[in-house]
Amino acid sequence: MNIPLFDYLLLNQIPGLGAASCLDLMNKFGSIRGLLSAKPESLPLDAGAKRLLDNYWAEGDKSDIAQKAQSEITWCEENQVEIIPLSSEDYPALLKQIHRPPPLLYVRGDITQLHRPQLALVGSRKPSAGGLENAMAFGRYLAASGFTVTSGLALGIDGAAHQGALKAGGSTIAVLGCGIDKIYPYRHTELAEQIVASGGALVSEFPIGTPPTPALFPQRNRVISGLSMGVLVVEAALRSGSLITAREGLQQGREVFAIPSSIHNPQSKGCHRLLKDGATLVESAQDLVNELQGLIELKASELENSPQMPLLAVEADAIVSEKEQAVLGKMGYDPISVDALLARTKMSVRELGVILVSLELKDCIKLTPYGYESLKMN
Repeated sequence: MNIPLFDYLLLNQIPGLGAASCLDLMNKFGSIRGLLSAKPESLPLDAGAKRLLDNYWAEGDKSDIAQKAQSEITWCEENQVEIIPLSSEDYPALLKQIHRPPPLLYVRGDITQLHRPQLALVGSRKPSAGGLENAMAFGRYLAASGFTVTSGLALGIDGAAHQGALKAGGSTIAVLGCGIDKIYPYRHTELAEQIVASGGALVSEFPIGTPPTPALFPQRNRVISGLSMGVLVVEAALRSGSLITAREGLQQGREVFAIPSSIHNPQSKGCHRLLKDGATLVESAQDLVNELQGLIELKASELENSPQMPLLAVEADAIVSEKEQAVLGKMGYDPISVDALLARTKMSVRELGVILVSLELKDCIKLTPYGYESLKMN
């Protein structure tokens, strides 16, 4: 379905309307235009959002959200920022297949990088000296081997990964937890400029002017993993955003890699936890490249054989394979975690992840705050 970019931008101006709610409402009303034309009182939105829609009903193109949408178009044109809606052919195929993909992407730099084989390389903001060296070395080797290094521009491991890719003369993508017009942390402003100048890209799903806030970074993390074939965690504490990225990757059917370190290093405990949970242990960059070559073939096959995710939901009666039916049979009636499903199915992390992504696309399961829930129980 061809939906005007302006309609996407209108929807993006409504505060509190996240990707999941946005897609649910688009499905319910058939299109963005149908949603925007609905009576505000019929929508599950807060009072402020309803007032904005009331204003749009009354004022049309002169309304607050319409004027903000137009100003975004103007700003992006003046600052060489591409706006890519979910329905566009330029939208990255892997990201389109995740649960709750961003309806819009703002991209500054080379948008073709979004379609290249990528590895997410993430880790602690306060790494050890060895962690920084590993991040830079892996980023450099991966970029030299033809992979795009994707990370979050944060201090520590993220920044070192970007810098390693740049030193190799390769490409790197930074996904922001704020608007594309802002750089966080500010001290990485020069690094961000180097990424764009070297042929890489900055990516955000948030409207122009959105400041960095803690609530936005978990959303950013799902995009980092969603763009990538796999997630490499270099160093991470047990409570860190890097583990959120790894869990998002697992739920998206991505391979998760981790580098082991000293048991006395608190920044290695997150990696050791991931390894206990089934992540692939990585000791050298060449080992990782070998793994990724196989993933490229796997993902290419998946994308070729899977139906492209349309704007509206995939038909619920899509054909379910025997393995997918077996996983559904192990889920039961209550939401279940990936760890519990791994124990019940005895599958590998990679195999189960691919099946879960396929079942989501076929509208057989959904991801809730409590785990995966089957929509196909008899």
